[in-house]
Amino acid sequence: MKIIIVGTAYPFRGGLASYNERLAREFQRQGHDVEIVTFTRQYPSFLFPGKTQLSSDAPPKDLKITRSINSTNILNWIQVGRQIYIKSPDRVIFCYWMAFFAPCFATIACYARTKKTKIVALVHNMIPHEPTILDKLLPKIFVRKVDGFVAMTDSVVADINTFDTNNKPKAVSPHPIYDHYGEPLTKYNASARLGLHQDKNYILFFGFIRQYKGLDLLIKAFADERLKSLPVKLIIAGEFYENPQPYMDLILELGLEKSVILRNGFIPESEVRNYFSIADLVTQPYRSATQSGVSQIAYHFEKPMLVTNVGGLADAIPNGKVGYVVDVDVQQIADAMVDFFTNNRSQAMIENIKIEKQRFAWSKMTDAINGLF
Repeated sequence: MKIIIVGTAYPFRGGLASYNERLAREFQRQGHDVEIVTFTRQYPSFLFPGKTQLSSDAPPKDLKITRSINSTNILNWIQVGRQIYIKSPDRVIFCYWMAFFAPCFATIACYARTKKTKIVALVHNMIPHEPTILDKLLPKIFVRKVDGFVAMTDSVVADINTFDTNNKPKAVSPHPIYDHYGEPLTKYNASARLGLHQDKNYILFFGFIRQYKGLDLLIKAFADERLKSLPVKLIIAGEFYENPQPYMDLILELGLEKSVILRNGFIPESEVRNYFSIADLVTQPYRSATQSGVSQIAYHFEKPMLVTNVGGLADAIPNGKVGYVVDVDVQQIADAMVDFFTNNRSQAMIENIKIEKQRFAWSKMTDAINGLF
């Protein structure tokens, strides 16, 4: 088939760009003709809280990526749609994650459709973690132009159903493993690259930081007296998308400045494996969630996880088998971390991860997309 993926990709950075590029590679592996159509302008600056939207990594040489979408120019949307129409694709897959893009994607879909084209929405979030009035008004514009939907959790399907009054085809397939970050490093090599001691244990919080991700809960839990007696340090690796000062104040207030390693800034793809290779336990103490790419990086590097029971996080993490599922509660987060290190749970969980990760193949996602019709 001729498949066009519409969404973020290189030179833009982040998990969604990585997702779209990995999805394209899977379709290519299956013999399809694949192109990613991405942005010339993705976000207006007032919508992007980070330092830069662009990646510092080298461009992928194995993908066809066309930059043509200006997210704020309606005439451009029509032009992009017509350009796609001329290519007569079998599938146009829109990777949707926020309401801001709904008018843009809807317009492109309207003009891209041929008689044979099926329009698919691959929905990461239909309603974001921090919704506004736009999230109640704009998604329905896009939903009307779509032939079918794929989500990664049942909770996202439920959100889609609030906008889809025509009962269009929907499928659920779990977030596949992010397996493009390279092979794991030994702890010795990872610690050398990061300038850390290899004889310590490390808890990892990874990714951009916003209030809904619960980093403050993790810091409070890490101050538990039982953990202070163990050779364990907390690594916070990611860019703050909000004021970092409350977190800095909390670390000082709890006397954790010597136990917390802060790597404030976006972590390039080339450095991701350093952090996951050194980690003993990957934590996601989120207050709200749909699914998480962090879990799927942890699966690739075969690292036990601690997640809170929100959204679809628990669906990917069998409790007690590959990690812990706890309530959004400081005490439960602390208890799980103490249990992991004091009872030496690591190796048994790693063996279970090797088995469990097999259900997150990228072929299952492409099968779900093709199976809609």
